[in-house]
Amino acid sequence: MSVRVRIAPSPTGNLHIGTARTAVFNWLYARHHKGKFILRIEDTDRERSKDEYTQNILEGLAWLGIDFDEGPFFQTQRSDRYIAAVQKLLEKKKAYFCYCTEAELDAMREAQKVNKQAPRYDNRHRHLTDDQRQAFEAEGRRPVIRFIIEEPRTITWNDLVRGTVSWSSSDLGGDMVIARVDDQGNIGLPLYNFAVVVDDIDMQITQVIRGEDHIANTAKQILIYEALGATPPQFGHTPLILNQQGAKISKRDGATSVWEFRNMGYIPEAFNNYMALLGWSPVDGKELFTLQEASQIFSFDRVNKAGARFDWDKLNWINSQYLHSLPTEDVCDRLTPFLKKAGYDLTSVDQQWLLDLTKLIAPSLTLLTDAATISKFFFTDFEDYTEEAKTTLQGEAIAGIITALIDALKETSDLDGDSAGEIIKAVTKSQGVKKGMVMKSLRAALTGDLHGPEILPTFVLLHRKELALTRLQRALASCT
Repeated sequence: MSVRVRIAPSPTGNLHIGTARTAVFNWLYARHHKGKFILRIEDTDRERSKDEYTQNILEGLAWLGIDFDEGPFFQTQRSDRYIAAVQKLLEKKKAYFCYCTEAELDAMREAQKVNKQAPRYDNRHRHLTDDQRQAFEAEGRRPVIRFIIEEPRTITWNDLVRGTVSWSSSDLGGDMVIARVDDQGNIGLPLYNFAVVVDDIDMQITQVIRGEDHIANTAKQILIYEALGATPPQFGHTPLILNQQGAKISKRDGATSVWEFRNMGYIPEAFNNYMALLGWSPVDGKELFTLQEASQIFSFDRVNKAGARFDWDKLNWINSQYLHSLPTEDVCDRLTPFLKKAGYDLTSVDQQWLLDLTKLIAPSLTLLTDAATISKFFFTDFEDYTEEAKTTLQGEAIAGIITALIDALKETSDLDGDSAGEIIKAVTKSQGVKKGMVMKSLRAALTGDLHGPEILPTFVLLHRKELALTRLQRALASCT
């Protein structure tokens, strides 16, 4: 049978990095085996599910370059299929109506707490008579439908990541709710553990690859597969993504949604690369690769059991390596939206100027958002000089250098790299100073700082925006 895998996010929030990593692993596995990758939207939680989150999931996967072969399928469009499956279990006496009230369940849990027992349903309504059912219904009680979990029973499977995994049915919390009943007495939408099994059966999923937090669900779901007369797929439970302290990553640790990383200036090639490394590594130890390259060698033999710690420094390094390797035109296209978002007026410059700016600042980029910070002085006047720059722009010698630079610039019509270099040589000679002093003074005058991009290309770009002369004149005024 050909490989068929899936991801099944719930549209109750934006695309999470945990879901993104799961998508990457499923995609790699499918492509490695020339199988199918399927997208299913688990939207049975009608109160929390929103169209905007569905759209975010679709756009996030597209940004990541994760394409799917089938779908998206929506659970809310499959209610008839779930109801039929529930009916089948009721008819086979593998499920039943439970009429316990919330107050009764609370009292049950409280008693278990007092007796230091794990919370579980005690299966009290598993064998109700028709008379008992009718009496509960006469009271106006609305039932739920519970699936029978036989005890004692050991559920065992060969996990793609963890090897043999065994789970006692006694630790599954008793008979579990698989569906609710509406006010008219009709079977409503099912709960997660039941719907996902019906979906995976119908979609002929061969491997279910997901986070290790689903291991207990897997034990429950295997029992449902058996009750429905289906063979369970293979299961693989990948390590959780942890923060640097070893706890499950959360919003307190920073960005957790794919869109947040996108807005922070990460690029999809780098983000995908890092997602693949969160819990998996190639045999050759290579750290930079495309998803297509990774798909050629991906296997679960190299997926770790231990949690994968999220390393911001590693992600930043990978992102910088990709940015530094891209063609200037590509980088320019990617950083332009971030310059616009920063409020910079790009209508005053032409495309060649933007390309030259990109070429200048690209070696310093770690994130695309860095472009707005590094290039700020190209688009807005700095409010004041840094203390280092103020110190540099003091004294008669510096005033002489700045004056000479102004005079030379006024005599230059078209400034390029060569002519800028000639100006520096001429001023150095006329003022009888070292070249370093001229370059340092020029940087302080033009940028308000002593640190930044290479100064001669900066000089040229500012002159092309007609800013160089006014900034030199401003600096001269501060020298006196």
